[in-house]
Amino acid sequence: MSSIVELSSLEELTLNAEQIQDDLLEKILRLNSNTEYLRRFLHGSNDKELFKKNVPLANYEDVKPYIERVANGEPSDLISGGPVTRFFRSSGTSGGKQKIFPVNDEAIEQLGYVLALRSLVMSKHFSDNGVEQGKTMEFHYTKPESTTPSGLPVAAAFTSFFKSDYFKNRPSKSQYTSPHQVILCPDNKQSLYCHLLCGLSQRDEVVRFGATFAHALVRAIDFLESNWKELCGNIRLGHVSEWITDLGCRSSVSAIIGGPNPELADLIEQECSHKSWEGIVTRLWPKAKRIECVLTGQMAQYIPILDFYCNKLPLVSTVYGSSESIFGFNVDPLCKPQDVSYTFVPNTSYFEFLPVDHEGDMTSIVDLVNVKLGCYYEPVVTSCFGLNRYLIGDILEVTGFYNNTPQFRFVRRKNMVLSVETETTTEDDILKALARATFVLESSNLMLMDFTSSADISTFPGHYVFYWELKGKEVNDVLVLDEKTLMGCCYVLEESFGSTYRLKRRTGLIGALEIRVVEQGTFNSLTDYFISRGSSRAQYKTPLCINSSEASAVLENKVLARFHSEKSPPLDL
Repeated sequence: MSSIVELSSLEELTLNAEQIQDDLLEKILRLNSNTEYLRRFLHGSNDKELFKKNVPLANYEDVKPYIERVANGEPSDLISGGPVTRFFRSSGTSGGKQKIFPVNDEAIEQLGYVLALRSLVMSKHFSDNGVEQGKTMEFHYTKPESTTPSGLPVAAAFTSFFKSDYFKNRPSKSQYTSPHQVILCPDNKQSLYCHLLCGLSQRDEVVRFGATFAHALVRAIDFLESNWKELCGNIRLGHVSEWITDLGCRSSVSAIIGGPNPELADLIEQECSHKSWEGIVTRLWPKAKRIECVLTGQMAQYIPILDFYCNKLPLVSTVYGSSESIFGFNVDPLCKPQDVSYTFVPNTSYFEFLPVDHEGDMTSIVDLVNVKLGCYYEPVVTSCFGLNRYLIGDILEVTGFYNNTPQFRFVRRKNMVLSVETETTTEDDILKALARATFVLESSNLMLMDFTSSADISTFPGHYVFYWELKGKEVNDVLVLDEKTLMGCCYVLEESFGSTYRLKRRTGLIGALEIRVVEQGTFNSLTDYFISRGSSRAQYKTPLCINSSEASAVLENKVLARFHSEKSPPLDL
């Protein structure tokens, strides 16, 4: 993969997607056809048609024994003809279990290439000459790597990226408000505090504001609301708080804030002392032009709260990727976040697509350039690092083409559903219902900060439970829960679900949906729980559905009030 990234690269890639994909599969087969995994199906052949005919689609359980053997010290050529030098770890918050995937430095370079190409597209849309001035304030984190029994490092993809020589030696270091030491700090609270301190100290230079996922951005603003007085004190005196004990953070951040700056501290204090924090991002960083973070899938729930804090700055959902592969990015950053589609980058992995309605016919799988507009598919990935026809578990819709390369809307995770009877309520169903329910909240001056759900089958009939963390729109508002409003939210949620749900609800096979309002800060505690179990803060996503009894206990211990609908939803809408 070329180390030179130019905007023209996007045109070249998307115009020649079919040839690039064909060449990439040929490269992968030359590299990997003699691995123990592929030799069972190809007998050493590099033939692409034989690969598609003989190699079965695989899930994690199929490849896990091979991955574990390499992790335990057996040769890489069990699964990869190239060296396996590390493993990417998934967050475990989407699928419920953490997984590890073999990679080497080429995977870091792929991620860096796509991120650099994405940045060029952003600059094209947000500057007059394609070159953006100013700095980026982004909340990035790492956590200590673990190792396999054979001594290979294991970490989240972004932790590996930020710790890599590729990132450390990037040419655009000065474009970030935070020094490298802040990103590398193993204590995420110290890192977050220092990100904010650096960003506030350079407020007049910030033109881009963001994080990997929307959840991290909302949490950063919430942390700022609780800690702005201390941050102002640091800026006023030109001194970093004593509890910041990481030496790299202390020295690098001290250099950035310089000496005492009482004028800046007064200005920040004035903005943060307003009764309402509406538009706080644009008030503190007046030159910010956009917000960058992933806003699709379960991150869509944070769009209203970010609109509130960011004074409706453009919300740009940036990239689509996973621990298994980087897929593509948004080439239309000015579109509404609800309308985002991702253009696949054809030189990262070999992509195939299984129609959602395949009904067991695996011959219906198609290549990247042969997907059909308006159809729904699950992506299938073959990588250079040992994944062969691997089912990703996402459901995507083809929304268009950029040159000859398809664009996809993320619809949902395949297996993320609520069910207490025979009904199926998907991630997409939940998010659409939630969007309608949040309109009901508008009349109560409350904001939904975070949520999750579960299927309670401990009693008959079983019912859906939604855990909501609410907050007033004005600072220091006492949380007043209006029973009529919350019951209305329950009804709107139920009304939004499918006909099978509504029928079983009316016939008594499903009980009344319940909203349990939890204390403020509960979802921070839930985040901390998952981080303690190995998740990465940079890649953390609040699960839409909770299945773990330990995670449920974190929520149940913080329940303030319970509400449910008094009437069943109509059968026909």
